[in-house]
Amino acid sequence: MPKAKITALGCYTPPRVLTNSDLEKLVDTSDQWILERTGIRERHIADPEVATSDMAIEAARCALAQRGIDAAQIEAIIVCTVTPDHLFPSTACLVQNGLGATGAWGFDLIAACSSFVYGLTTGANLVASGAHRKVLVIGADTMSRIIDYTDRATCVLFGDGAGAMLIEPSTDGDAGPGLIDFLGEVDGSGAEFLRMPAGGSRLPPSHDTVDKRLHYVHQNGGQVFKYAVRKMYEVCRDLLARNSVSPSDLAVMIPHQANLRIISAVGERLGIHSSRVMVNIDRYGNTTAATIPLATRDAICQGKLKKGDLVLFSAVGAGYTVGASLWRWAY
Repeated sequence: MPKAKITALGCYTPPRVLTNSDLEKLVDTSDQWILERTGIRERHIADPEVATSDMAIEAARCALAQRGIDAAQIEAIIVCTVTPDHLFPSTACLVQNGLGATGAWGFDLIAACSSFVYGLTTGANLVASGAHRKVLVIGADTMSRIIDYTDRATCVLFGDGAGAMLIEPSTDGDAGPGLIDFLGEVDGSGAEFLRMPAGGSRLPPSHDTVDKRLHYVHQNGGQVFKYAVRKMYEVCRDLLARNSVSPSDLAVMIPHQANLRIISAVGERLGIHSSRVMVNIDRYGNTTAATIPLATRDAICQGKLKKGDLVLFSAVGAGYTVGASLWRWAY
């Protein structure tokens, strides 16, 4: 079977920026408090007329332009998001139509902050199976639409953005660029600690759910923090060990950008020097499914990730969902 490799990357963030100083005017918080506890200085916020599909399309266009191909050549589209334009049709349908990807099928994938890692794994296996030669994996979230800007514990964390990666077959053999291995895990016992309670079949929209502000993100920050540090470390440790890869072999680790303290703690436990752990949460906040492509773009721009390098992606998200994948970079 062919090996799957990442051949292009495109990203998009809306131009409007919400700084910590701006948030000081909305809730009882401060720039120092936010920075010390999260590492975030600012985040991008979509204008009211911009939806998740709009950002996803922009990111996808950037990836296609980088690769120099037309959207009609795409065979499958996976949109990773927890903020779809609608419950149905899927956002993948809207992206397919907006791109003019007339030969593609697709679907949405919901795994919260682990969504993009799961999407890469799914897309890579579609390619490795021989079913497709060009799969577009997009992580896009408009988190500002489901954040309560009266809740200082959550409103400081999130931003909006999108990123897309193109996956194609590799003909360079086992030692060449592409997916080496992945690990995924879910633990549904943690579902209550990070969720949007209403809007689904359990609690459909009503005056009561709106009045109780149940259509926003609710989080038990302490519980999520402890779980994220432990499980991101464990999944990365186990994935590297079963592939006989030392942390020192990695050019860069690109973790989900949820909290600087989580990222730092995981890097320290793995024994990876901070210079090889990608961090850009200060400029974007937590963009959920978009954090890893955004951080990958910045890693390339900073010279941390080059052709032939080993890169480790990892994430923990609501659910709980856990995932990591190990790649040799293709360009």
